[in-house]
Amino acid sequence: MPDIARYDGRDAVTLSRLLDVPRVVVFDSTASTMDDAHGLATTGAAAGTIVLTDRQTSGRGRNGRRWASESGQGIWMTVIERPNDPRAVGVLSIRLGLRVARALDRYGASPIGLKWPNDVFIGGGKLAGILVEARWRADQVDWVAIGIGVNVREPSGVANAASLAPGTDRVEVLRELVPAVRAAAQARGALTPAELGDFATRDIAVGRTCVDPAPGYVRGITAAGELLVDTASGTRAFREGSLTFAGAIG
Repeated sequence: MPDIARYDGRDAVTLSRLLDVPRVVVFDSTASTMDDAHGLATTGAAAGTIVLTDRQTSGRGRNGRRWASESGQGIWMTVIERPNDPRAVGVLSIRLGLRVARALDRYGASPIGLKWPNDVFIGGGKLAGILVEARWRADQVDWVAIGIGVNVREPSGVANAASLAPGTDRVEVLRELVPAVRAAAQARGALTPAELGDFATRDIAVGRTCVDPAPGYVRGITAAGELLVDTASGTRAFREGSLTFAGAIG
């Protein structure tokens, strides 16, 4: 993959130095930075390698959902990491959400909220999405591809979308975002009490009525990253699935 494109005037070598990572691959347009990253990882790309594009034609979120990725509208990137603690992979989406929220706080007009397991909200609209895809070798993690999509400006024709403050510089955001993502990927073990407390302060779901992954009331999350739902038959913990409210927020 030739690194010939520029991102807001910076070439790949300049960006790798600014972001303190081993390599950045830059595209003007690509189908999916996730797919590109998996291709690089299979050929031995180092942890910290980033695929960054100005536009995606087939960007995706969880469960195959499409993510609007227009030119100049946001940050569309995937980071390759090679964590050595399989237990931490199960909570990586939560941990990433916490770190991403902290990194983006300064660029929002109001505090950043989180929706289990990996959606980032501001003012009732979705600001960013996180997608983690792991590849395993036996019982060890070979690599994880961490896809991040952030609306720097509000996308046209997308309901319930939010964006960062007007005039926000994408490269400035990347300088905050990349170290946050890398720190989350390097953390070990289950969620700590401090992380659970941080999530609780940002949780936009707790106390709300949900219809998926089960009808009931959202109670919070566990140290293993599970969603707790108070149902008619008692409190249940969910590791997989999507959280759908009975109200409007998606």
